[in-house]
Amino acid sequence: MTELPKVRGKLTPNKPLSDLTWLRVGGPADWLFQPADLADLQDFLRDLPLEVPVFPMGVGSNLIVRDGGLRAVVVRLGRGFNSISVEGARVTAGAAALDAHVARKAADAGVDLTFLRTIPGAIGGAVCMNAGCYGSYVADHLLEVRAVLRSGELVTLTPSDLSFAYRSSEVPEGAVIVEAVFEGHVADAEQLHAHMEAQLKRRDETQPTKDRSAGSTFRNPAGFSSTGRADDVHDLKAWKVIDDAGLRGATRGGAQMSPKHSNFLVNTGSATAADLEGLGEEVRKRVFQQSGIELVWEIKRIGEPVSSDKG
Repeated sequence: MTELPKVRGKLTPNKPLSDLTWLRVGGPADWLFQPADLADLQDFLRDLPLEVPVFPMGVGSNLIVRDGGLRAVVVRLGRGFNSISVEGARVTAGAAALDAHVARKAADAGVDLTFLRTIPGAIGGAVCMNAGCYGSYVADHLLEVRAVLRSGELVTLTPSDLSFAYRSSEVPEGAVIVEAVFEGHVADAEQLHAHMEAQLKRRDETQPTKDRSAGSTFRNPAGFSSTGRADDVHDLKAWKVIDDAGLRGATRGGAQMSPKHSNFLVNTGSATAADLEGLGEEVRKRVFQQSGIELVWEIKRIGEPVSSDKG
């Protein structure tokens, strides 16, 4: 195995990723690196041999790691990368700060980033996937991000650098986002908190928030927010085309398309990554046969299946 640079943080070989993802599946990463601070991350990426792939991982809320694991160094930011500060209408958040915490801290200061409140995960992942809810997206509020490139250089990237699109962005290969700066509208703090409570209530009524899921499984074919606004039409929502194909509640092994919201793939307790991805692919196939619509995964799937490990 390639020798890795010395670090001040924590570098763990053959780290199982199943306990780091919301779906609780996945084989081991070759290495898990938890940097002590920004300089530790910069030094590590600078000195890491270029042939070793890097995969930045947040809290694993939108991720299926395949059962054979990941031949890469997984970089997971923790304390030291989760600060949140507000100055005027600008909110600066570390990449490891939870989306919900950023929304609440901003609201305390009378800044409206309420769309982040119901998005599972951390800020780094929210930027990478241009996360959105109720008609607002990261791209609508982001001013800039700071990221560490594979060279170890700390750079500032603008929204135009990131080429935001629906549920996607173009972060440089192997780069690790460490901080993001947002701008929100100034509003009454009490009203913002009341609005977020209403959002949470609506989410809990319509989504399987108590189950092991990774949020919305597929992008909406029409490119709308996954949860949508009250005035959205529902003819081209992922859940609607899945329902029309008769797949609400469909199962494979321990995997299920939630009976509560058919665009949520859940681990009922014993699912493997192969069960989850296999069910998702079956849904894509059946929806295409039924409607001619090709669903696109919103959940990121990485790593190798078990079979590829067998020589």
